[in-house]
Amino acid sequence: QNPKTSAIVKQLLDEGNAAELQKYFGSRMEFGTAGLRAAMGAGISHMNDLTIIQTTQGFCRYLEKNFSDLKKRGVVIGFDARAHLSSGGSSKRFARLAANTFISQGVPVYLFSDITPTPFVPYTVTHLKLCAGIMVTASHNPKQDNGYKVYWENGAQIISPHDKGIAQAIEENQEPWPQAWDDKLIDSSLLLHDPYATVNKEYFKDIQKQCFHRNINKATNLKFVHTSVHGVGHKFVQLAFKAFDLSPPFAVPEQKDPDPEFPTVKYPNPEEGKGVLTLSFALAEKDGAKIILANDPDADRLAVAETPESGEWKVFSGNELGALLGWWIFTCWKNHNRDNCAVKDVYMLSSTVSSKILRAIALKEGFHFEETLTGFKWMGNRAKQLMDQGKAVLFAFEEAIGYMCCPAVLDKDGVSAAVITAEMASFLATRNLTLSQQLKAVYNEYGFHITKASYFICHDPKVIQQLFDNLRNFDGKNTYPKSCGRFKVSGIRDLTTGYDSSQPDQKAILPTSKSSQMITFTFANGGVATMRTSGTEPKIKYYSELCAPPGNSDIEQLKKELDELVNALEKHFFQPEKNNLQRKTE
Repeated sequence: QNPKTSAIVKQLLDEGNAAELQKYFGSRMEFGTAGLRAAMGAGISHMNDLTIIQTTQGFCRYLEKNFSDLKKRGVVIGFDARAHLSSGGSSKRFARLAANTFISQGVPVYLFSDITPTPFVPYTVTHLKLCAGIMVTASHNPKQDNGYKVYWENGAQIISPHDKGIAQAIEENQEPWPQAWDDKLIDSSLLLHDPYATVNKEYFKDIQKQCFHRNINKATNLKFVHTSVHGVGHKFVQLAFKAFDLSPPFAVPEQKDPDPEFPTVKYPNPEEGKGVLTLSFALAEKDGAKIILANDPDADRLAVAETPESGEWKVFSGNELGALLGWWIFTCWKNHNRDNCAVKDVYMLSSTVSSKILRAIALKEGFHFEETLTGFKWMGNRAKQLMDQGKAVLFAFEEAIGYMCCPAVLDKDGVSAAVITAEMASFLATRNLTLSQQLKAVYNEYGFHITKASYFICHDPKVIQQLFDNLRNFDGKNTYPKSCGRFKVSGIRDLTTGYDSSQPDQKAILPTSKSSQMITFTFANGGVATMRTSGTEPKIKYYSELCAPPGNSDIEQLKKELDELVNALEKHFFQPEKNNLQRKTE
């Protein structure tokens, strides 16, 4: 019943444009553990009023089956600022339609009345003890995209088998229920609640448990620049600084207000490097700020840059900031917990494609480190299991600039990460240390961990499949490569097939998934490289790392060795020319 998407379809029918109609209606968007992520537009392959109604009807039926008290507890729904004029779709509209679906079945809905960071949804699930949460966002994807992210009652993103159960329920509930389109009905419903004021108060109270140096924060002369890259983060990072008694950061004026067109950047993703930070650099230089904090549009990720006294800005990689935050959060914990035995119950987590720096810190300091599969859905669920056993999970991170610094949110959170980074930098400044200098100190103490990651773009799933098949049948059937150029392969773990050469029974310990590609190669020189497909973008990604024991400080030699390993990986395993792969461009 959306006049804009209906008109698009009618026009294609009038033109007899079978190819476009096939694109719109050939296959339904797949509901996976990341929920939905697709372009806004007409047809069942896109995000629109109808597909949101169908998805929520399926999700509602699935929740009814799993929770006898759903009508007592309810769900939370949040949304970002995305909008798509030509199809009439927007995150707010989709959130209201989803709310209407639940309310029509007698389920209470806590619908945020305004835009909110993604981490506020899992926080609300936990804080209000709800059955589930939905966040309508496409994070840092291109402007035409939107998404539908789902959290379970434990406050973490869903994992299997829930994705399959929800997908099946969507298939079984495709016809819109009566009044499904009329979202105005919710405004007069007693089942509609607005958690905005409560959550804003409670969240900022909770993150203050991670504030350890209020006096330093009050006195610091260090200046910060913050950009929300046309997303939702501005107001919330300002409030976080206030909660920690820090002077507010300078906001990049052209980017501080939400704008679904993202007019000043090619990609609204701070992970893409310096291009996204151009305006931040200019403002920092004008105002004498030493540090830049950049959130992605839904404020669940954080990028950080620092200027030395002279020279170029240093943009920290996700692994480097993970090393700094891991060191900082453990140091703060240690200073407040004098009981030496307590360290046995302390955990930190990171994903398997992230740097192993936390493992090195854990070995030396005596706490536990665990790695999980890629994605915060795994870290959030594992953190909850550990917390339920009475363990303290201090920190989790992944290299894609995602950090969980506060146990109140079991997902990555760019708001708390921004303010904790600011407190760390302010503390270091009292010791006349920069973030870069402290990072070097961490590596000197725990061993240098040099990482390099990038990706190739490939829109043809057949080419991707063929590339990975070739790696599994490299020297004849069912044989993996024994070397990559001059680098000897010493171990292989394939989490698509479940093979792990390092295990006695050759079976991988981490869960396997046939629906995504992921192979990790260990090399005789101590290097590790993982190749995997992305769950949300047409990319084949790679992650590489060289770890040196403490005391090996020839960092230039390590970097050279890693560069050569990466070049060999691209040349022999990716074969970009042969496979017509498009390189990442700045």
